[in-house]
Amino acid sequence: MKLMKTAAIVTLLAGCAFTSFGVQGAEAYTLMDLFRRKRQPVEEMQVFPGYGGMQETRPAEKPVALPRVTSPRYYTYKAEALRRIDTAKLLDPVVTGSVGSDVQPTQGASLADSRRFLPDVTAYAPPDVAKAVEAFYAGREGFIWIDANGPNAAAKAALTVLGDAASVGLDPQDYAVSVPSDTFDSADTTAREKSLVDFEIRLSAATLTYVQDTVRGRIDPNKISGYHDFKRKSVNLKGKLENIGRSHDVAAYLNSQTPSGPEFLALKRELEALNVKTGDAPRITIAPGTLLKPGISNPELANIIAGIRQKGSDALKVEHALTLSAYQGTPDYTPELVALVEGFQKENGLKPDGVVGKASIRILTGGDTTQSKIEKVRIAMEQARWLPADLGSRYVFINQPAFMVYYHDQGTEQFSMRVVVGSKANQTYFFEDEIQTVEFNPYWGVPQSIIINEMLPKLRSDPGYLDRLGYQVEVGGRAVSSYDVNWNGSTNGVAVRQPPSSDNALGELKILFPNSHAIYMHDTPSKSFFKKDQRALSHGCVRLADPRRMAAAVLGTTVDDVAEQIADGRNKGVQVPQRIPVYVAYFTAWPNKDGAVEYFDDVYERDMYMGRAFEATRLARRAEG
Repeated sequence: MKLMKTAAIVTLLAGCAFTSFGVQGAEAYTLMDLFRRKRQPVEEMQVFPGYGGMQETRPAEKPVALPRVTSPRYYTYKAEALRRIDTAKLLDPVVTGSVGSDVQPTQGASLADSRRFLPDVTAYAPPDVAKAVEAFYAGREGFIWIDANGPNAAAKAALTVLGDAASVGLDPQDYAVSVPSDTFDSADTTAREKSLVDFEIRLSAATLTYVQDTVRGRIDPNKISGYHDFKRKSVNLKGKLENIGRSHDVAAYLNSQTPSGPEFLALKRELEALNVKTGDAPRITIAPGTLLKPGISNPELANIIAGIRQKGSDALKVEHALTLSAYQGTPDYTPELVALVEGFQKENGLKPDGVVGKASIRILTGGDTTQSKIEKVRIAMEQARWLPADLGSRYVFINQPAFMVYYHDQGTEQFSMRVVVGSKANQTYFFEDEIQTVEFNPYWGVPQSIIINEMLPKLRSDPGYLDRLGYQVEVGGRAVSSYDVNWNGSTNGVAVRQPPSSDNALGELKILFPNSHAIYMHDTPSKSFFKKDQRALSHGCVRLADPRRMAAAVLGTTVDDVAEQIADGRNKGVQVPQRIPVYVAYFTAWPNKDGAVEYFDDVYERDMYMGRAFEATRLARRAEG
């Protein structure tokens, strides 16, 4: 009978939740928590009107259907449609006024009256670009890209940059502009001038589209899913075109618009290297179920070493060059080969124990092809544009697919550590914020999503179990017994929290960067999760393998000082001396501290949705006319 009751209890997994409804989201608890505490006495429990009475006196009632709090969803990406540039109004100086006198008009008598052909131009552009082109040319004298002889040097420089857009992760076809023909009859000056004016407007539109794309990205992240949360960058496009008109080196100006941070430059170099590869090496095959441990013999060892030769880094192969050159395909797993395998595991984010099991084999036999790496790098370059061009000299970077967090100070990575992030059903968001507070001996405010989705079924049959577990329940800000809440009704206004203790789901501390998603970094009593290679296991928050070290870093103090704060036993928050940017990011390709790009599994399949967004954008930009 006891076993049957045990099986009926809902297992509550540790993690943050989707929606807080005024209760700060955080971690849940494990199955054993339900048995740890004894039932509290109920003799003096008070009955709160409107919330039912104690279980013994509550009248029988038919419970309403169990509600659910749903997670954010992924969207069908709707790309921004192009609109026609209203060239008909470009002859009217009253619309927006003429451009400043510091933008130099084109010299050349043969084009003096060519503006009259502007209304005949049919050109399309993204709405913001079209608006900027209209504002720039309205009432303006002269042109940027053409002169009496045709396309000028500035035009040729711009076309070269636009044609090389693939090198920075963009699609050159989005900025393709046909150059006017040189075959016009010398007497047909009207046709020639119309062609040049058409080229002028189209090149300005293409150039501004390129600038906007390379600064902020083609894809609006907030149209991907409810898990993406970014304020999209604004670009002063009219000002950019004015700058181009004044520039003596258009190519240099356009190239300066692309992100130039070390991470983006590393991705750019990686993309270039991938594009010159001639093909992929044959895939390695390792027998299913292989488990190789130090000191034993296994015929699959030869395939494992072949996989390391193929997928190991150059640095690893140099370090173990003697071992690799001496290996003759024998099945004996010697200490030298164990050290080689441990090095391979370490550089791939696995536990370096020399045991070759499922995780190691997945990397040795799977991994990315050259083409899939190219796609991951392109996606990474696009997503990098959502972040600040300069991440800062001091910041925290969480990369969810890597299951790692990196602390940077003075422009360099100081340390990194393993993290646990949200499960696929409880995904961690993709956003940026600022670290403000470290809370020691924290309370865990149970979010409404966990109360409703996971606790409520149990509470309806056993309304007092929160009391027995030592959780605090409040209704309208007033402490009540779990028995006194009508769990068959609405939970609005009901707050549940777990006091600080050794069993607290947040452990010793949490690091807060207040956001609408109730996500933060924190300790956890579930230390075994950090031994796993795949660590998408929480309700959305980020659990730290070494929270004391991270707390000391963001507070600018020592680990010993952090230990003293914890030992004090009191719940208290300490403001960080200076707010620190934190990037809760999602990159399946990202450079390490040495600049080498590493690749990770797409745990939430977000790259797939990015691919769909790219395709929707491509189709929208080819649909003009």
